[in-house]
Amino acid sequence: MISQKTKYAIKALIYLAGQEGDMPVRTADISREASIPKKFLEQILLALKHAGMVASTQGSKGGYYMLKDPRRITLVDIHRVFDGPIALVPCVSLNFYQPCKDCENEKTCPVNWGMAIVRDKTLAAMKRITVHSLVKRQL
Repeated sequence: MISQKTKYAIKALIYLAGQEGDMPVRTADISREASIPKKFLEQILLALKHAGMVASTQGSKGGYYMLKDPRRITLVDIHRVFDGPIALVPCVSLNFYQPCKDCENEKTCPVNWGMAIVRDKTLAAMKRITVHSLVKRQL
């Protein structure tokens, strides 16, 4: 399962990507329109900003806007910012690998084999789905 933070990040990016023009959107507007608690949203937007997906401007006309093209932001990118690995067990993680303490040989471990398949299928699906495809509801 993805965390609530990841789900809210996806919703915030969908909302920002769906806006006409390049005008920044206030946090309060994103919060209201995407049904995300404002304090939680502020943390999420800051993390998305650090990840280079959104940017912000200050002032009376300030707010957040898409920095990265929504066609280039995948569910994998968002998930890794907030939830880390895609793999269900650390021994098959591509970016967060750790050996299992209870496994004698990963190469012959049936759990490793099965979870690697799950990881590959999940990763492939998440790479195909972009923020833009979520806005348009089509791949």
